[in-house]
Amino acid sequence: MTSLADTVLCLTMNPSVDISTHTGRVVPTDKLRCGAAQRDAGGGGLNVARVVHRLGGHSSALYPAGGTAGQWLTQHLAQAGLPARAFPIAQDTRENFTVQALDTGAEYRFVLPGPTMTEGEWQGCLNAVNTWPDPLGLVVASGSLPPGVPADFYARLARTARQRGVRLVLDSSGAALAAALQAGVFLVKPSLRELRELTGLPLATAEDGRAAAQALVDRGQADVVALTMGDRGALLISRKGAWRSEALPVDVASSVGAGDSFVGALVWSLQQGHALPAAFGWAMAAGSAALLTPGTGLCLPQDVQRLQPLVRVVAL
Repeated sequence: MTSLADTVLCLTMNPSVDISTHTGRVVPTDKLRCGAAQRDAGGGGLNVARVVHRLGGHSSALYPAGGTAGQWLTQHLAQAGLPARAFPIAQDTRENFTVQALDTGAEYRFVLPGPTMTEGEWQGCLNAVNTWPDPLGLVVASGSLPPGVPADFYARLARTARQRGVRLVLDSSGAALAAALQAGVFLVKPSLRELRELTGLPLATAEDGRAAAQALVDRGQADVVALTMGDRGALLISRKGAWRSEALPVDVASSVGAGDSFVGALVWSLQQGHALPAAFGWAMAAGSAALLTPGTGLCLPQDVQRLQPLVRVVAL
């Protein structure tokens, strides 16, 4: 069981400065006059760490940073009061861009690949996890891998965490996810699309998704699978049981950050010593709360607290 004093260490291998704005409509060729830009820290692990921190938990962020964008990111996290350690790299941290078209409400998300990291740089991030000075309850790895980082990086991280006696929570996709599951993780949070890509199956129904998630648990690839299914809710599958929760009906301002808010509240709740079903309920509330915030905003604690009593977690 995670101690309340233990830190949740959140690793982001491909952080970003996320820029969001809006325009009347998105059309080709024309100059699109946009509103004022909003900048925020981006990248799955940073978002998870910020949510844990916002909810009153103990979290630290570890991330590579380079160039002007990396400097901005480090200053921004310091101003937010988030304990964080930047690992210096030679190339520039990426910037991502989100535009909302006011005529349709549609979001357009432009995501860059990120800097190319050397072996010494990505190996240094692994070493930093292994030598982290504080007691660790969980290590969270979330987001894509930048160019230069091998597809089995998260698998190596899983083995590094295991050697330290720490459980790994993973939210990634593609080859990096597949390799990590071969090494085995404590908890994995795929979306339905990511699970389809992983299994090669259509997973047309919730029962299909449950069976695929259960197979990961049965094979020992994950102790817990949190499968998010958008407006169809989510499933939590573990060795001890299975649960489902329907999506809460909320007015969606932006879907950016919903998955990271889900993971952040889930690990925060586990850090508080809550059982899996209760943690699942907090995760659902936070994911829904994130939908209420425009642009690249994450869930707000007051929204999470308000929505949590409305979540219904049903044993399967």
